[in-house]
Amino acid sequence: MIISMIAAVAENRVIGKDNDLVWDLRDDMKYFMQTTKEHHIMMGRKNFESLPDKFRPLPNRTNIIITRQKDYFAPLCHVVSSLQEALEIAEKAGEEETFIIGGGQIYRLGLPLADRLYITEVHASFEGDAFFPEFNREEWNETSRVHHGTDAHHAYSFDFVILERKR
Repeated sequence: MIISMIAAVAENRVIGKDNDLVWDLRDDMKYFMQTTKEHHIMMGRKNFESLPDKFRPLPNRTNIIITRQKDYFAPLCHVVSSLQEALEIAEKAGEEETFIIGGGQIYRLGLPLADRLYITEVHASFEGDAFFPEFNREEWNETSRVHHGTDAHHAYSFDFVILERKR
């Protein structure tokens, strides 16, 4: 099974603030939805709770929430206490590629295990309190890069980048 992480990341590694996104990039959201559709997705409890009610759980995906809260309940989701448990659920289901979707703490746990990174590089810096972990680019091969400029719906330019871990 391929373990992938998907994130939109500012130049200063910010991914969020106050449990929310710090930008509105419509095409990045479409990319996220298309890329993760029909797959198992793993996220921390705070990330799950940051989703608007109408998108909880994220549709057309198997949602797995990782939390230390023993009695946490999320309808129509798997709730586990570790990333390893989440990965086991995906593996047992025969998943070919599973996605870690955040937040910062879950990304830190997942990075050593990840085979592939789908990074939307947002060409701006932001104030934030959640960050994507630092990683050594030398350990990864860039296999794809698609640029998206600014327009009426996108105040910031960005690149969709796919990185594969060197083996």
